[in-house]
Amino acid sequence: MTRQPVPHTPLSDGEWHRMHPLTPLFRGGLVLVVVAGLVISNLRDRLIALFLPVVAPDVPTEEAPGDPVDFVLRHNLVLLALTAVLVVVMVLIGLFYVSWRFHTFRITGDHVEERHGVLFRSHRRAPLDRVQGVNLTRPMFARLCGMAKLEVVGAGSDANVKLEYLSTANAEAVRADILRLASGLRLAKSEAKAAAAGEPAHTLASTAAATVSAALDGLVWGPEAAVAEPASVVSIPVGRLVASHLLSRSTLILLVLLGFIVWGASVGTPWLLVSFIPALIGFGTYWVRRITRALRYSIAPTPDGVRITFGLFTTITEILPPGRVHAVQITQPLLWRPAGWWRITINRLSGHRAGSDSRAEEEATRVLPVGTRADVERVLRLLLPGLPEDEWPLVFAHGILGADDDAYTTTPRRARLLHLLSWRRNGFLLTPDALFLRRGLLHRRLAIFPLARTQSIGVAQGPIARAFRVASLHVHTVAGRVSGHLTGIDRDAALAAFADVEAAAVAAASTDRSHRWAGTTGDVAGAAV
Repeated sequence: MTRQPVPHTPLSDGEWHRMHPLTPLFRGGLVLVVVAGLVISNLRDRLIALFLPVVAPDVPTEEAPGDPVDFVLRHNLVLLALTAVLVVVMVLIGLFYVSWRFHTFRITGDHVEERHGVLFRSHRRAPLDRVQGVNLTRPMFARLCGMAKLEVVGAGSDANVKLEYLSTANAEAVRADILRLASGLRLAKSEAKAAAAGEPAHTLASTAAATVSAALDGLVWGPEAAVAEPASVVSIPVGRLVASHLLSRSTLILLVLLGFIVWGASVGTPWLLVSFIPALIGFGTYWVRRITRALRYSIAPTPDGVRITFGLFTTITEILPPGRVHAVQITQPLLWRPAGWWRITINRLSGHRAGSDSRAEEEATRVLPVGTRADVERVLRLLLPGLPEDEWPLVFAHGILGADDDAYTTTPRRARLLHLLSWRRNGFLLTPDALFLRRGLLHRRLAIFPLARTQSIGVAQGPIARAFRVASLHVHTVAGRVSGHLTGIDRDAALAAFADVEAAAVAAASTDRSHRWAGTTGDVAGAAV
């Protein structure tokens, strides 16, 4: 039988609740706006002549053959046409209402459930002990109405449960409840205590004036004032963010393309310069989208995990609970090296649909778009809180920069032809808590795999590697952008690592309790998101 939680908010009492009343409009009703735009576009000449004759006096007003408006006016069918439009609007409003009535969710002691649909019913359920994170997304127009979308990230392909839409205050409260329940913490506040304290009941919507005012403030200044936003440990200047995108592989491709076009125009085909304009517009749109999505970035610790916020127009706030990071990678492209900038990506169970666009995957894995060494160290301490203090020099001093007394096991000299430039940097290091994989000379990369969440490890050897007596290590974890593949390792060292990693991973997993970060009992009065 499903356990019923002690409710912390009225929306997490184990009963079915409905979404925000404007949910059907934002989920499918915006199609009406597109249809209205098409109608207005087709009737623009008539509308200009009717309402703005001074601005465009030369707009023709005579009847056009087949014009439906002229047909209605000519046959005196205005009343019938308005009645038909009214009927269509009322039918749509009725469909929206029925859709809203059948779109419900509930939070129990074991699951988060969502069901919708009238003719074709859909019922999704996410076990709380498999929750990988809870994301809160506020698109610009929904934010103006004081609404947000809550997405419970599950452990599996297309396993996410989306609650769209809730009021922003309710979304924050529901997210806090889900995270507390997922951590194993039973909510200790009762309804009687809340009533005795005189706390006001939660509602689905406040007054229109207050909602619009708070939404406008949030659009300009960030999350609503009512939401407790922890201080970010990293601040990314806008100039650094813009420069990091300009100093990228995409810019090099654009410059090479421009060079070929200029060369082709100079030898007798000037029309090639015109063909460069669409490419320039496309790259410009790509840069602007990437930059705006990374603006207002913040990352901070909370009792329920690492809180990451980003986005200028559409704001996304996600909570990454402890124990959900399966791999961490620090990278430094060659063009970033003079500035000393770095990037951090992770492997996590994102729950996105198989074959979904790479942009959603990138947003779920990139936790630091660009930062200095100090920024990287602060973020790593949030993502890897269990890493002992004496192992931190293995990250930068040995892992990234490469100290003289290198502690990593690297490619042997006999196999340097397989890694002609990077054989000294190509290596691994095993500690009781993590496995470090270091690769790349021009494009530096250091991958860290917590042993408690390592699935398995493999050793492979092809004919060429066999001739050089080297082998490849394969660290198996959840799929993501962090690769666990390392080639060119001494065969004996790889076989020893195979056995050592297996034993260390079993020992680390047996003592790991990070997925139950809040315990199983106690009062939550002191826990705040």
